[in-house]
Amino acid sequence: MLNRVILMGRIANDIEVRQGGGQPVVSFSIAVERSYTDQNGQRPVDFIDCVAWRQQAEFIGKYFGKGRMIAVEGELRKRDFTDKNGNKRYVTEVYVDKVSFTGEPKQDGGNYQGGYNNNGYNNNYGGNNYSNQNNYQQPQ
Repeated sequence: MLNRVILMGRIANDIEVRQGGGQPVVSFSIAVERSYTDQNGQRPVDFIDCVAWRQQAEFIGKYFGKGRMIAVEGELRKRDFTDKNGNKRYVTEVYVDKVSFTGEPKQDGGNYQGGYNNNGYNNNYGGNNYSNQNNYQQPQ
């Protein structure tokens, strides 16, 4: 069996390194364009949730920011949690174990201003951010 994910896209939310189980952890979404265009000539964009731990979390927190292009590699995992209203929620996310620069020039301390919204139009990102949830399980 094989569970491997490789993605390259723009970070869709602000990066905040937190502590989870005594380890640095960061959660973020990556905006990834699809390989085709829709009837309006735009490429649809998927927002993929990612989590990184330890050295990868610190590296992302130091060198990346909202709108910056990033390449990640990891494994796809599902988890559930109970939200503040008592509802059970399910999340699928990439547990990142490798991070790479993409060759994009650094801009304004690592933050790139611009990108794609859910409709593929050029503007700032609005992806999901689960950073307020402290219920991540540290990878084994």
